[in-house]
Amino acid sequence: MDYAATGEQALARIAQASELDALEQLRVEFMGKQGSVSGLLKTLGAMSADERLSVGPQIHALRESVSAALAARKAALEDAELSEQLARERVDLTLPAPGAPRGSIHPVSQVMDELAEIFADLGFAVATGPEIEDDWHNFTALNIPESHPARAMHDTFYFPGSDAAQGGTTGPNSGRMLLRTHTSPVQIRSMLAHGAPLRIIAPGRVYRSDSDATHTPMFHQVEGLVIDRGIHLGHLKWTLETFLKAFFEREDIVLRLRPSYFPFTEPSVEVDIGFELVGGADGKERRVLGGNGDAPGHGWMELLGSGMVNRKVIEAGGLDPDEWQGFAFGVGVDRLAMLKYGMDDLRAFFDGDVRWLQHYGFSPFDVPTLSAGVGAQSSRGAA
Repeated sequence: MDYAATGEQALARIAQASELDALEQLRVEFMGKQGSVSGLLKTLGAMSADERLSVGPQIHALRESVSAALAARKAALEDAELSEQLARERVDLTLPAPGAPRGSIHPVSQVMDELAEIFADLGFAVATGPEIEDDWHNFTALNIPESHPARAMHDTFYFPGSDAAQGGTTGPNSGRMLLRTHTSPVQIRSMLAHGAPLRIIAPGRVYRSDSDATHTPMFHQVEGLVIDRGIHLGHLKWTLETFLKAFFEREDIVLRLRPSYFPFTEPSVEVDIGFELVGGADGKERRVLGGNGDAPGHGWMELLGSGMVNRKVIEAGGLDPDEWQGFAFGVGVDRLAMLKYGMDDLRAFFDGDVRWLQHYGFSPFDVPTLSAGVGAQSSRGAA
């Protein structure tokens, strides 16, 4: 018997098998209990010793080649079948899973994007700084004296073991370390790094020891700073009016500036925004921003603090206050979100409640643009 020819025929048939079922039939035909190759192995027992020496290796070689060909063809067919299945059942992982809760943009993130869009149009750059600050940048450089209440332990999170004796509060990178209580240190860092003229906003997280419906230990703040020649309060008022009209998307925004005190600005002004009391379907009155707060049925709401940058702060920023002037303002990002999108409890911003996020969150496609309107529709349909 020509075992080599028999093997070639078997290998050719195996190579032509186009399906796993057909290949399985060939395996049974060749290697099954009643298979042709298995039958040849059974004949070895009836052979003489000399025949087994000459024929046995040929039969075993035939069995090995057929077994190897069957295994290789099976692996190739399985790979092809898997590739076809993957192509047929391809899943676009960038799309939301069917029936799964969809993620959303947090209102704070959305408002920060809105602020960046508005101020970029006004020529402001976005500046950032460390959330772990030193006493000098957070207080001393901002003209906050040692006796100021803002330095008290009940307002500020100081790091234990970070003692003022490690260098005092006489220069940069000195004094106790703390979680920054405002983003104002970014103003100092930006002046020292870039000089003047300067036009920046500094959004970010800040920390204070307080917690109730309108205060949390961590919240978000955005500060603005303009340093240039010939800057005065009129520039500040125009900037704030332009910003708030764009943010709330109303042209009837009216501001009132009240004298106040902040250690880092002089003169300092609190900025109030006019609102109207409007009755709701539930019979309760609610505040709608817009209009003159002195008109009947209207009122004033305190919104932010601002003022002309104090000469000592300009000096701490490495600039000559006789040459450069500036204004600064600060407002809580979370408060802006609450006013614009109708939220009444600041603590819910940080609870991680999926239901709250689904209700107040924004679609990733609601990208703020001045042309399309920065106040994109949230998932709950708020304007």
